Amino acid sequence: MNNPLLQLKSASVCFQSRTVLETIDLTLNRGEIVTLIGPNGAGKTTLVRVVLGLLTPDTGQRTLKSGITIGYMPQKLHVEPSMPLSVRRFLALAGANRKNISAALAKTGVPHVSESPLQTLSGGEMQRVLLARALLRKPDLLVLDEPVQGVDVNGQKELYHLIGQLRDETGCGVLMVSHDLHLVMASTDRVICLNSHVCCSGHPQQVSRHPAYLKLFGGESEELAVYSHHHDHQHAACGEVIPESSTDTPTTEHSRTQTHAGFSA
Repeated sequence: MNNPLLQLKSASVCFQSRTVLETIDLTLNRGEIVTLIGPNGAGKTTLVRVVLGLLTPDTGQRTLKSGITIGYMPQKLHVEPSMPLSVRRFLALAGANRKNISAALAKTGVPHVSESPLQTLSGGEMQRVLLARALLRKPDLLVLDEPVQGVDVNGQKELYHLIGQLRDETGCGVLMVSHDLHLVMASTDRVICLNSHVCCSGHPQQVSRHPAYLKLFGGESEELAVYSHHHDHQHAACGEVIPESSTDTPTTEHSRTQTHAGFSA
């Protein structure tokens, strides 16, 4: 695209004598989900701070499309147990009115928590509230730092699906940081594998086979191995298999076979 939402060109950041980010190039377009992955200490949080404009790179350039709005969802939020703060009041701190708050909570699937104290929310509810807060800005670019932090596997799948829906509905670009490799690889358009520099980037299937990716996440000890699996059935919440149809062999039209990239121990 000729007019991306965000561009980083040869961005480098040093803390004292240590290079945290080295000549990073990043382009993010409207309607695109880009996921940033990498080991601990790879510079993912520093890169997010550069993207948000909270940190100026020592060298290189950050360029935003004129007039765009960024919505940010942090990894987690610490709330003092004694603080009497409801979800609605928390979201109102962002300058939103009651109508917009209700709409944002409905969009993220948690309208029922509006008057609940923040401290009483489950992990999944809290992440959806934080996502609602980011949406209140009506962002052109959503920056999501570990959006499924503290959420169980089923909740993670639902959140990633919701993020995809929001992208489809609004046309916003999404930059997402994640450690949940087995799920996120099926939920993104492009992956950037970071370890101070960009080790590899591209479509999830390409990245999952790249030697740099395998070295970082597969490991020479082969404790983890990348695999792809296909399934032609679904599971109920209790774990029971739900047949796709009454026939032994589902047709192409009715089959819901999917491919995911993941890991085996």
